[in-house]
Amino acid sequence: MWPSEGIDGDLSGICSPRKTHVSRRFPVPGRSRCARLLAVLVLLVAAGTALPAAADARGTVRFPADFLWGVSTSGFQSEGSFPDSNWTRYVESRAGEVEDPYRDSVDFRHRYPGDIGLARGLGVQVFRTSVEWARVEPRRGHRDPDAIAYYDDLVRRIRAAGMRPMLTLDHWVYPGWVADQGAWDNPRTQQDWLRHAEFVVNRYKDMDVLWVTFNEASSYIYRELTHRPLDLGQVLTMQKALVKTHRAAYDMIHRVDPGAMVSSNVAYGTVINGLFDAALFNEATDKLDFIGLDYYYGANLENISAAHALTGELWKIDPAPEELYYALKQYHLRVPDLPVFIVENGMPMDDGKPRPDGYTRSDHLRDHVYWIQRAMAEGVPVMGYNYWSLTDNYEWGSYRPRFGLYTVDVLTDPSLTRRPTEAVPTYRSLIARRGVPSGYVPVRKPGWCSIGDPLGSCFGSPAMPPAS
Repeated sequence: MWPSEGIDGDLSGICSPRKTHVSRRFPVPGRSRCARLLAVLVLLVAAGTALPAAADARGTVRFPADFLWGVSTSGFQSEGSFPDSNWTRYVESRAGEVEDPYRDSVDFRHRYPGDIGLARGLGVQVFRTSVEWARVEPRRGHRDPDAIAYYDDLVRRIRAAGMRPMLTLDHWVYPGWVADQGAWDNPRTQQDWLRHAEFVVNRYKDMDVLWVTFNEASSYIYRELTHRPLDLGQVLTMQKALVKTHRAAYDMIHRVDPGAMVSSNVAYGTVINGLFDAALFNEATDKLDFIGLDYYYGANLENISAAHALTGELWKIDPAPEELYYALKQYHLRVPDLPVFIVENGMPMDDGKPRPDGYTRSDHLRDHVYWIQRAMAEGVPVMGYNYWSLTDNYEWGSYRPRFGLYTVDVLTDPSLTRRPTEAVPTYRSLIARRGVPSGYVPVRKPGWCSIGDPLGSCFGSPAMPPAS
């Protein structure tokens, strides 16, 4: 994406000081350096390597009637009463380091009928969760009939509520007996995983499921690296195992459920994105039916707060909604034949408290939806969007980051009441009206020079619609 000056206009302004978008900490390059950068860019354009220009730099489109709006959650993070698994062991063995014990999370395992009703009330068409291997098969070869009955009823109720299940087969959690056999170090785990996955796919093959094999492969590896922990050799072994298992799972799902769509979602981020590409994406694009994109934060030269993701202080990250636009454009350029489904997008609040800068969950929702509409107007085929998450849940060791459209105070409210945030009517309205209206001006203005797309962004920010 070109800056607002445009390549067909006067280029002299590109190397002029720009006070509107650039902080003092990160000034625009000096004129001589900028001129050299500009010369390089012109050569790239001449070579045909620049990003394609948009037909309308400010245009948006309404979402089509068949666009899939949804909500996301995961089994371990929300279900409670969880059986022996790698993650229950991690939490128990690191009790002094983990901020909060698991408890029963938000008890989705017993409150799912009501939560499905909350999702239906939003008007969404997709309900994403995970079928937990540790719950279904707590001991090798023994499937728990109560767990199977629970998942059967969960999927049935999702369908009865007019929603489509998006089922994740592995959201970073595996049974304790798999941990005992060495987890992904042991080639047998691949066979065991595929056996379990085929059981699940066979069971729900007639339920119009969108299938996700592995949730955020890069984050999966990173979590195992830091919690198990792994050495470099084990990291490479796990990487290869996930690639091989995903490819086999894709073929198995299409054999069992021929009309299904299958993916493994990308964890987009300036630190882990490259690891994901190495771990799975580049080696599996022929085994994806859509690009599943998880977007929470990006970075540019005015906003490097994404570094807080490394410390777990997610609420300190300054959202950069325009980075979702760049991410969508980049993945479309890389795999132009596949549609994109934003499988997860959301914003954490610090224990439910408002952000100091006043930026609300509603602002976050509208701004991100705006940038999706911008990308679609420029030709990116986006098929769906899930908000993470329907309710607050267990954020891998802490209840402090609150992502939910409905907030739940696990630590102080024994009733686990679901309380709607101000974003509930906002999301309901966005769905009903098929996006933000024409002329919407994002609350959060774009930063300068996206790290995710330096070639397309470092000479300015995307043009904004005029304020009304």
